[in-house]
Amino acid sequence: MTSESKPRVYLVATGGSISFVGRTRTDYTNYSYDGKHLTIEEMLERVPEVHEFAEVQAEQFLNLGSTDVTPEHWLGLAKRINQIFKDDPDAAGVAVTHGTATLEETAYFLNLTVKSCKPVVVTGAMRPPTGLGTDSDVNLMDCIRVAAAPQSAGRGVLTVLNNQIQAARDVTKTNSYRLETFQAPDFGFLGYADSDAEVVYYRRPDRAHTADSEFDVEGIEQLPRVDIAPAYAGADGLVIRALANAGVDGLVAAGLGSGGSPPPFMAALKEVSDAGLPVVIATHTGTGRVMLTRRFTEDGYIVADNLTPKKARILLMLALTKTKDRAEIQRMMLTY
Repeated sequence: MTSESKPRVYLVATGGSISFVGRTRTDYTNYSYDGKHLTIEEMLERVPEVHEFAEVQAEQFLNLGSTDVTPEHWLGLAKRINQIFKDDPDAAGVAVTHGTATLEETAYFLNLTVKSCKPVVVTGAMRPPTGLGTDSDVNLMDCIRVAAAPQSAGRGVLTVLNNQIQAARDVTKTNSYRLETFQAPDFGFLGYADSDAEVVYYRRPDRAHTADSEFDVEGIEQLPRVDIAPAYAGADGLVIRALANAGVDGLVAAGLGSGGSPPPFMAALKEVSDAGLPVVIATHTGTGRVMLTRRFTEDGYIVADNLTPKKARILLMLALTKTKDRAEIQRMMLTY
């Protein structure tokens, strides 16, 4: 295969465990202490096999641990990816390396703001490249392979780790150290980047995304501030009122069970909602829907459907760039 016939994939690096340099080969916990990272060029040198199936254009967008990633970084990354597709109509796709702590959030933000049907695939690693048994090299190779595959198009932003391809909307990190941490508990993964070098799919996400999204971040420099208030036994309204008094633009309540929470917590939510603050009710159970019950409807809340609190926050931030109308925001929650 000549280089001209290979799909061109842009590899955009942001840092994370996939690039951290530990002091020893058995350092699986303290490798971020020194803040040393491989560059994306150094990471690519470890997997020369990718050049057999893709023409890779690599760039170092950031080099941070993912706990340092902010909404401002999301905006910049979405704009950069949109610019890549605008400047190079022949690009096959974009692969993104990222730390795993906030990977699902960045991926979902891109799922709502990248304006192309071409593949955008995010990966990371649970073990640094300096560690024995690292997953960084195979995840990087799989990410580029999935971004290069024409069958990845039109499925929204994807993640791939541990050979499993997941939908950005559904995926979440479920374990602090295990390689199989990224799961979609309600619906399962979409397919495999498998051992025979094939990219194989079995299902397609149905919720709107990417080119079908109504959100455009091109002219946005700062997103509205939305925070999450967690519910638990004995939770009262202190955090909710403090956030409202601090001037947040919206609030997501990470409720118990189907979204309901202790009476003092719910009383404070109604108080700030009645005062005009958009309030979204989600659940921190990890699976299942929050529904438009009679009480939630009468009290003027927006429900998150089955979005996790973190992802409901992202969608509310973007919704507030367009409207404060609660019916419209509810429509968005049920669309994306």
